[in-house]
Amino acid sequence: MDKVDKAYFEATIKPLLDHPLVEFIGEIGEREKQEFLGSAYALMFLIDWPEPFGLAMIEAFACGTPVIAFRRGSVPEIIDHGVTGFIVNRVDEAVAAIPQVARLNRRDCRTAFDERFCSCRMAKDYVTQYAGLQIEEPLLSEMNSHAPSG
Repeated sequence: MDKVDKAYFEATIKPLLDHPLVEFIGEIGEREKQEFLGSAYALMFLIDWPEPFGLAMIEAFACGTPVIAFRRGSVPEIIDHGVTGFIVNRVDEAVAAIPQVARLNRRDCRTAFDERFCSCRMAKDYVTQYAGLQIEEPLLSEMNSHAPSG
């Protein structure tokens, strides 16, 4: 944790952790993340900024874990409300969504990951995009002249 984040953590976050219903885990490595997310009831993604992608949500789906998230940034594009999690607007809505997670099928979260976010899917999408590019002949000739021979 860098100095700025550490100062914020010490002054703002740490005092909130002194509660019998809070268990602070701290940072975890990649090895622990799969078991941690896969064992979670749900991921609470209650950010208050327009997150452009939300990798944590995708990682949760890869582990079959539903997500409860504020309607910010990419959240509506990633979560299928009522299938892979719940999109909420306020903390009280997030709390009310917690018991509803039990009716979700965790396989649907993993399926959403496989269909929309796995590396094979993304690579196919890139190839499709590149194939659709119309490169003008002079530019193509210039690019080929710089290509390694072999």
